[in-house]
Amino acid sequence: MTSTPSVLFVCVHNAGRSQMAQGLLTHLAGDAIEVRSAGTEPAEAINPAAVEAMAELGIDITTQTPKILTPDTVQTSTVVITMGCGDTCPYFPGVDYRDWKLDDPAGKGVAAVRPIRDEIRKRVEQLISELLTTGDAHTSVSS
Repeated sequence: MTSTPSVLFVCVHNAGRSQMAQGLLTHLAGDAIEVRSAGTEPAEAINPAAVEAMAELGIDITTQTPKILTPDTVQTSTVVITMGCGDTCPYFPGVDYRDWKLDDPAGKGVAAVRPIRDEIRKRVEQLISELLTTGDAHTSVSS
């Protein structure tokens, strides 16, 4: 048994927002938090503007690929953060769901993606602070 919290970022295409969030959380938290991302309708490739915006921070997300969301991935997560996928994410009791309302970077250039990236970074930093100071990740889930 591990007490390492697990975070799953979910958006429709798993090509922009969720990939940037995964890259930022992995970069900032290292092995302290397990990080995954998935999409309800994965794209063929990661958004090039998202790749460029992340590279500006020294974070390489080019090795990531869009992945399909599975019930098991949701069920084994401590926190599931949705980013525009609405009700298509499966629900499991005991999983902490959060919805981050963020602009969709699809079809936008890097100048328009930077503010989205920066907002994701702020939220990821808050999430790290919360998850790594609670001691036991399960204390944040109550019924």
